Amino acid sequence: MPATTLFISDLHLCGTRPAITGLFLDFLQHRARAADALYILGDLFEYWIGDEAVEQEEFSVMARGLRELTAGGTPVWVMRGNRDFLMARKFEKATGCRLLPDPTRVELHGTPTLLMHGDTLCTDDSEYMAFRAKVRDTAWQREFLAKSIAERDAIVRNYREISRNSTSNKKPEIMDVNQEAVESVMRKHDVRRLIHGHTHRPQEHIFDLDGQPARRIVLGDWYEQGSVLSVDARGWRLESLPVTARNPVTVQADAS
Repeated sequence: MPATTLFISDLHLCGTRPAITGLFLDFLQHRARAADALYILGDLFEYWIGDEAVEQEEFSVMARGLRELTAGGTPVWVMRGNRDFLMARKFEKATGCRLLPDPTRVELHGTPTLLMHGDTLCTDDSEYMAFRAKVRDTAWQREFLAKSIAERDAIVRNYREISRNSTSNKKPEIMDVNQEAVESVMRKHDVRRLIHGHTHRPQEHIFDLDGQPARRIVLGDWYEQGSVLSVDARGWRLESLPVTARNPVTVQADAS
């Protein structure tokens, strides 16, 4: 079989969604184990208060699943998302995963490909971009991580509630990527293919970039089902993973 690379994002794993946690662990034990590499492009977890989270019961089972996969020889690369941007060295040590800068350019089966979480492309959402700049500031992070676990947990829960209320009042197009931002970052990294998550809108977008065809492939979330992008030398397949079955159901395919 040809070498296969898998991509997932926006799992938002937490203790209150055991069915999705079970689907993820099953995915690690079966589908991912047969792959040559797994990339997780952000928001693996619903929230991450700091690397002490790997010791909390609701996250430790997921960390063990990742450790078993990497110990078996499958490399796993994890990009920080807007929910779990505080993952650091302790997460890497506990799981065997390697943290990946956002963005990262890779050669994917002979094609230069840019990998991103995707939130930095949503430049029309000025409110979110301002919040992102605040929490990515090293001084803010140092102050946050100096607080107790209980304090950090309360802050994160408050932020999540504010985010839910804010999102419900925004037009969907404001929270999607900005096409000019997409084209700009692809030119900067000299690629014609981009893979990202964040927007929860799985789809392939084909467009013209400086006279050449370009592709933007968006990964799906793991709220009601799983979503995985499988890439090999023959092409790519964007698939859904039902909670009640191991075998994925293909929702979109491309053989080019």
